[in-house]
Amino acid sequence: MFILPGEYTYRVFVTDMERAIDLLVWFYNQRAGPENLITKSNNDAGLAAHPSARWATNCVHFQLVMLAYNLNCWLLLFQPEEGVAVDQLEHTRLATARLRFLFMAVKIWKHSGQVGISYSDQYVERGLFQRLMKRLRQIANGPAGFLPVLATPLSG
Repeated sequence: MFILPGEYTYRVFVTDMERAIDLLVWFYNQRAGPENLITKSNNDAGLAAHPSARWATNCVHFQLVMLAYNLNCWLLLFQPEEGVAVDQLEHTRLATARLRFLFMAVKIWKHSGQVGISYSDQYVERGLFQRLMKRLRQIANGPAGFLPVLATPLSG
């Protein structure tokens, strides 16, 4: 889909379906979102791999991959600086997020009844990771649902 300044939206559809134009536009608009998500999850989370010849096993694999992909997308919403617009957010692949936030050298210590984490001096994502963890710890249920963890909501 191409969006140019002005009041029109330009799209290109290549199809062999013989239907009314408004029906074709509706049909392809319904497909675009899920197909983009499937493409991203194929590239990011290994959705294209079918680990088994058994249908039930592949169904479980599909659900786990989609859960991992969706958790990654959800987690990345907690990552940006305050006041960043939605259109400025960058998609981070699952493999990249795993390297940045899971595979890191830390030392877990316990002293005087307190438990803490010391990060490696070479861990360049320390500030980002600490901000992310602080926001995740702030998730709390309020009277009308979950309370916000960002001072200013994402805008776009």
